[in-house]
Amino acid sequence: MTGGAVRKKTVRDVDVNGKRVLVRVDYNVPLEPESGNVLDDTRIKATLPTIEYLREKGAKLILASHLGRPEGKREPSLSLAHVGERLAELLGSPVKMTGCCCGPEVQAAAQALEPGEVLLLENLRFHAEEEANDPEYAKALASLAEVYVNDAFGAAHRAHASMEGVARYLPAVAGLLMEKELEFLGRAVAEVERPCAAIIGGAKISTKISVLESLLERADKLLIGGGMANTFLKAEGFSVGESLVEDEFLERARRVMERAKEKRVLLLLPTDVIVADRFAADAQAKRVSIKDVPEGWRIMDVGEMTVDVFAKALEGCKTVVWNGPMGVIEFGSFAHGSHRLAGVVANLKGATTILGGGETAAVVEQLGIAGRFSHLSTGGAAALGGAAMLAVGAAVLAF
Repeated sequence: MTGGAVRKKTVRDVDVNGKRVLVRVDYNVPLEPESGNVLDDTRIKATLPTIEYLREKGAKLILASHLGRPEGKREPSLSLAHVGERLAELLGSPVKMTGCCCGPEVQAAAQALEPGEVLLLENLRFHAEEEANDPEYAKALASLAEVYVNDAFGAAHRAHASMEGVARYLPAVAGLLMEKELEFLGRAVAEVERPCAAIIGGAKISTKISVLESLLERADKLLIGGGMANTFLKAEGFSVGESLVEDEFLERARRVMERAKEKRVLLLLPTDVIVADRFAADAQAKRVSIKDVPEGWRIMDVGEMTVDVFAKALEGCKTVVWNGPMGVIEFGSFAHGSHRLAGVVANLKGATTILGGGETAAVVEQLGIAGRFSHLSTGGAAALGGAAMLAVGAAVLAF
C-alpha cells in the first residue's frame, strides 16, 4: 500500500486449503422490482477474483452480505436468492443458498461444504443484531468458519457484526477487491490534485451527511443533486412540493452550507429541476425553476441548466469524485440529468475521476463509457470518505 500506510494482510498471506472461509461481500445490488432479477451486477463481478482465488486454493467458501434495509425483519423482496442465481451464472458452477445466516441448519450446511464449493447466506440484515453489532450474533457468524475475509469495501465504513464484530473472533484478512480499492483510493488521497470536486447525489441526506461534513475539509467544490438536494433546498427556504425531504436534517444541512461558506468551498445545488405529478415512470413531467415547484408535485431529476452549471464548475478540476445519481434513474424518463453529467465527467481532460456506488456505476455502464473513468469503486459513502475511509479500513483490517 502506498502513501506511507502499513500493508495489511490479504488472502495471499494465509493458508486456506481445506478451511471454511467466511467472506464478507457487498451484494447490495439493485433489483428489478417485479421479477427480483439483478439489474446491475458490477458489485458481484468485483468479488470474483477473491472467490476464484480462494476456490483455487482449496477453500470452502461461505459468503455473507446484506441487501437493502429490511430493518431486522425478513422481507422476501430483499432475499439474496436472485443474487445467488446471478453469482452461479458468473461462476459457471452451483451456489448453495441458506434460508438464514445462523442457526443449526446453517451450521450443518457450512460443515458439509467441500473444497471449492460456495455457500451464500441469506440477507444478514434480516436480523437487527447485524446493524447493532451484537457480539453474540458476530460469534454465531464466526462459528461458521475458520478464517474471515473482508471483501466488502462498499460497507467497510459500517461497524456492523459481519464487518467489525466477526474480525474479533477469527483470523482476518482483506480480500483482493478490498486491497485494490484501498490502494487506489490511498494514492488518490495522498496525492490529490486540486481543484478537487465531489458530486453527491442519491435519495437521502441521512446516509451521506457525515461524508458531506468530512468532504468540507478536503474538497474545493461540492455539487449536490438527487433526492438529498431537496433537504438542502428546503433548508434554504424553497418550496419543494411533495418531494422527498428529511426534515430532521434541515438544521444540519444549514450548518453544512454555512460551513462551506466559511471554508470557501463552492457548494452548488440544483437551479432547475424536472418535476412530476406522481412517482411513476409515466407521470406527467415538466422542467421548472427551483423557485416554481408546484404544490403536489415532486422533484424527480435535475434540469438542463443545473447540469450546465455543474459542468462549468468542473472545468479545470484535477480530481472528481462522484457518488449517487442526480435523479430517479430507475425510471428512464428521469435519468437524463445523470446521463448528461456522466458524459461531462467522462470528458474531463487531465482529471482523475472516481465513481463510487452501484447506482452511479450502473449509469456509466449503461452508457458504455465506464472505461473512460479512472476508477469505478464498489463503495458509495466509503469511496467518498477519502482519508476517513482509509482510517476506517485500517481499523477494520487491524489484525
